[in-house]
Amino acid sequence: MTLIEKTGLAMMASGLMLGGCAVTGPYAVYDSPPAPVAVQRAEYGVVEALEVTRDGRTTGVGAVLGGVAGGVIGHQFGSGRGNTAATIAGALGGALVGNEIEKTRPEDRYRVVVRLDSGAELAFDDVGEGQLRIGDRVRVVNNRVYRS
Repeated sequence: MTLIEKTGLAMMASGLMLGGCAVTGPYAVYDSPPAPVAVQRAEYGVVEALEVTRDGRTTGVGAVLGGVAGGVIGHQFGSGRGNTAATIAGALGGALVGNEIEKTRPEDRYRVVVRLDSGAELAFDDVGEGQLRIGDRVRVVNNRVYRS
């Protein structure tokens, strides 16, 4: 046997041996490790207080609608420059009135105070109306309150 034949035979034998070590089937996964799972911390407690606050902020919709309505009404009066002045005055007056009307319809906001079993006290804003009552047993998970 020549040196080339011996080298070829040795390479074939080592290839067969290494091929026998390969893992096949569902265990041969060479992907990245799985993404870490977010830990959810759950605590338990009792609803201690419910507070309702009225929010008097406006969105501007009342001012816009009032301004348009006032401008249309103001445009009905006068002619020439007087018509332009009446339109502008009507739009400004309508915007002021529309904004004031929107302020009179505030939205209710709810704040829940929870006394945890550990003794700590937590407060949560914007909890929906009627979901919780004082004395309810609750579970707090990732800063959200759930009735237990």
